[in-house]
Amino acid sequence: MKRFHVHVGVADLERSIRFYSSLFGAPPTVRKEDYAKWMVDDPRVNFAISRRGGHVGVNHLGVQADSATELADIRAHFSAADAASLADEPGANCCYARSDKHWVTDPQGIAWEGYHTLGNVEYFDGDAPSASGGCATLSAPASVAECCAAAAPAAKACRAPADA
Repeated sequence: MKRFHVHVGVADLERSIRFYSSLFGAPPTVRKEDYAKWMVDDPRVNFAISRRGGHVGVNHLGVQADSATELADIRAHFSAADAASLADEPGANCCYARSDKHWVTDPQGIAWEGYHTLGNVEYFDGDAPSASGGCATLSAPASVAECCAAAAPAAKACRAPADA
């Protein structure tokens, strides 16, 4: 079964963790010094927050698949919506996870991520510390070289080779 995904950039992680823990009635299922995630079952959502990318507000939206078959279906819908902005990102490392991903950008410039999580990684963007500090500026929508891909040109995004 698919799960809706939202990633929000926050200015104050601790305050936001307190707020969302109260809102969802549970502590985060994943908590790092720069990131937290809740896997909520009612409604079925993967809600993540981070201090990455220098942007406060919606970073991207998405759909998390439970299988490669579901991910293929998501990709087909992304392609039908806007094949020109579709970007594939197999074996990506991002948000403390390894995933196969697909990205598309909606008419408002919001990045949409379709992904299937394959496992965990130690750092935000892989199994080794990032030399760049983990953030980069994108010059194009949904670059496959970036994590938490930007929705618009020159937007900030978290660097990595996958929300997730």
